[in-house]
This record gives sequence, C-alpha cells and structure tokens, in this order.
Amino acid sequence: MPIHPFTDNQAWLALQQQIRLLGQQEIQQRFQQVSASHKQDGSLLTEADTATQAAVKAYLATNWPQFAFLGEESDLTSQQAALESSQGCWVLDPVDGTTNFAHGIDVYALSLALVIEGQVVAGLVYDPARDELFHARLGQGAFCNDRPLNQASCTIKQLHKAVGIVDFKRLDTTMASALATEPPYASQRSFGSVALDWCWIAAGRGELYLHGSQSLWDYAAGWLILSEAGGQSATLAGEQVFIPSLTKRSAIAATTPELFKQWQTHLCQI
Repeated sequence: MPIHPFTDNQAWLALQQQIRLLGQQEIQQRFQQVSASHKQDGSLLTEADTATQAAVKAYLATNWPQFAFLGEESDLTSQQAALESSQGCWVLDPVDGTTNFAHGIDVYALSLALVIEGQVVAGLVYDPARDELFHARLGQGAFCNDRPLNQASCTIKQLHKAVGIVDFKRLDTTMASALATEPPYASQRSFGSVALDWCWIAAGRGELYLHGSQSLWDYAAGWLILSEAGGQSATLAGEQVFIPSLTKRSAIAATTPELFKQWQTHLCQI
C-alpha cells in the first residue's frame, strides 16, 4: 500500500473539516444565486466551480505541497502532467452535478481523491445541501459523516427487487432501449451527480449502478468509497473502473458481489 499522510487520523480529520467548510462557503452559499456559462465541450460552468477549485487547490498546496493537482477546470496539459507526477496527485471535481446546481436542483457534490502510485488512497465526497461527507481511506472502510458504510448486511439479494441508479444518456441505444422496455430491477433513478451516485450505492440508497462514460474526477473518490463499503464494480468490458488516466470509463456496480454478478450477467446478455 502506498505511503500517504492520511494514515494519521488528525491530518485526515483536518482535511475532512476543511472540505466541509469550503463546500459550504464556496458552493452552498452560491446555490440559486449564480448564472452559468458553457465550456467548449458544451457542459456548464458556474462561479461556484471556479471558486471552489481555486480554494481547494490553495488549501492543498499549502498543507501538502508534495502532491500535484488535477482539477476538472484545469487545462488538459496540466491535468496530464499531474497524473504523471511521481509523488502522486489530487483529483478534484469542484462541483459534480453543475447542471443540477445551475438549475436549482440540490443534488451536487465536491469530490476529492488522492492518487499515489496508481492507486486511490483516499477519497472524500461532500454533499453540501445535506451536509453529508462520504469518505474512505484505502483499507480502512467507508463512512458517511461518522457512520460506517458496510453493504455486507444488504438484504436485497435478487436483481428484480433492487433499485438501479442508471444514466441512460451515456449508454448505447441498444442497451438503453433494452433496459427501458424490459427493466430487470424493481425501479430506476437518475440523479445527475456521478460522485453521489457511487456514494448513495455505498450507503444502500440503491443497489445497482450503470453509467456509460465518466471522467476520472467524477468517479475516483466515489469508486474508492463504494469499494471500501463492500460493493463491487467493473467497466462494461469487465475491467477495473479506476485507472490513472484521463480516458473516460464506463461503470457497472452493485452493493454486494452477489448482486453484481447478477447485474453484470444481465447486461452482458443484452
């Protein structure tokens, strides 16, 4: 396991407290008070995105200057350079769910992960609207605020009884059509925040997850949190979801290995 500063509980608690504070100051205080512009890729950008990234980056640089920084709002060249840093890098999505945020829908989050030697060693996802901080360190379990998340006790054992969080927009038309016309689950939801999708599965607010294409900053922290909560995941091609790369990844996930096998098998048959 890579050596990192957050094996120290005091440092870990200090980071949690600061992320919570910045989430309230830079994101929540701007809710329903900002306008949005469009980036070159067509996605939305608000003052909360840029202000949050600047504030988090400054805090991290002051306290852990050895790590590079990769933010969603950084340019491609600096993002790639951060990933290639030998010391490791922070991966930040300042506001995951900007479209929700800009439209007054209170489902969005700050997502921060630390990647060292090709592994996610720490992850935090803060939901400022509900004041919920999901967090995990590699090998030390997952939590929502102070509550441990462990899906080993999940009572849903069969696919047809499960709730699926499914992003239809980024699925190919064949798979999307099959799931819409003959759903294998009891019910389906789509919330518009990848980071919270992972965390809500980790918290048992749904049992299944499917997304066709998500960026590193969207999923890195949430992927660790679900993994540490006992969930299982893979890409649609059967690979590990997390790789230290800017290449977008698909994701299948479930609260338990048993449900994951059923879910993966069903999707592979479409």
